[in-house]
Amino acid sequence: MSDANRLIRRLDARDPDFLPTLDALLAFESGADARIDAAVTEILSAVRTTGDAAVIEYTRRFDRLDVKSMAGLELPKSELKAALDSLTVEQREALRIAADRVRLYHERQRAESWDYVEADGTRLGQKVTPLDRVGLYVPGGRASYPSSVLMNAVPAKVAGVGELIMVVPTPNGEKNPLVLAAAAITGVDRVFTIGGAQAVAALAYGTQTLPQVDKIVGPGNAYVAEAKRRVFGTVGIDMVAGPSEVLVISDGSGHSDWVAMDLFAQAEHDELAQSILLCTDAAFIDAVEASIERLLPTMPRRETIAASLANRGALIHVESLEQACAIANRIAPEHLELSLDEPEPWIDRIRHAGAIFVGHWSVEALGDYCAGPNHVLPTMRSARFSSPLGVYDFQKRTSIIQISEAGAQTLGRVASTLAHGEGLQAHARSAEMRLRK
Repeated sequence: MSDANRLIRRLDARDPDFLPTLDALLAFESGADARIDAAVTEILSAVRTTGDAAVIEYTRRFDRLDVKSMAGLELPKSELKAALDSLTVEQREALRIAADRVRLYHERQRAESWDYVEADGTRLGQKVTPLDRVGLYVPGGRASYPSSVLMNAVPAKVAGVGELIMVVPTPNGEKNPLVLAAAAITGVDRVFTIGGAQAVAALAYGTQTLPQVDKIVGPGNAYVAEAKRRVFGTVGIDMVAGPSEVLVISDGSGHSDWVAMDLFAQAEHDELAQSILLCTDAAFIDAVEASIERLLPTMPRRETIAASLANRGALIHVESLEQACAIANRIAPEHLELSLDEPEPWIDRIRHAGAIFVGHWSVEALGDYCAGPNHVLPTMRSARFSSPLGVYDFQKRTSIIQISEAGAQTLGRVASTLAHGEGLQAHARSAEMRLRK
């Protein structure tokens, strides 16, 4: 098949220009869109200045909801419970099972305070406390994700966050019952039907009705991402995420249809999503390409999948699994599937990945919903230095320093010497005053 007729590009790691070609494929610059930049600037300023009034006006303009006050945009807990009760038994049970599994996993992440006492009586330690208040952004409209509620709300609650405020846009008043039911199951404290940069601004600065939070988590569109980027420092944020990514490492032992569908599962998110296969078996790559051609017409989101695969996807022939792992570490993907007959020996070869799915049965889609680990993962190669969302993102650490009189005699001399060396005489004198005459 000619390259012009392929649905997804074919690359060979043995080609002399492979690495530059790969780097060009991986390159993704969210870039500053002048329209987004100007709109977010206006919205943040208006909400910071006028609070509720600005949020109500932007919600009327963008979501076509006409309310007299912010009270009309807050959902009572009875409505959340009603949404849960409205689900089918199967839906309700699926949400509960997923929430329980996510909770069980995250309970193991909870950090505890600790301290120790030195020989001279000095006590040093670390105090771990949950955040007081967190804002959770949940996409609405066409992109409604109850799984996002579970993955953000559960670790916050496990951490002991005092108040969890969820914001979710409801264009034209359309509410997703699964999203509201997920809020009920996870114990979200307050829910406001607002979205976009105005919701981020309300959470970050506070309004007359909606209190300021300490951290904002959750995915959103380009306006939400830019607003989160801007308010960082006033509040904390989880991350500014890029398009979804999957990298499959295969030795040809799996089923080509399975691999093709795993690539589709990421590609259907967004035309900018990235799906890549690294495989040691050229014949299996042929089979996967044939599966893609055969299965794509059956997919409801085939146009998005096709654009994603054509723009940013690749089927790559590698010489060995060692080479595949080296390339995987260069890519540092959000999701990595070890689709291998014997995957365990290769886990330790992977240094950079948001999540590693081990073996043919460990499909990434299960991780998105109900395996237990968090599906909020680093993208755009940031797995080189960052981690999945977890309980630790909703806790903070404070150092405890209690120095004894005896300890002050030793440490005071050390501090005095170093302070004089830095030219900070008041620091030195402060330490010296504790020294016995």
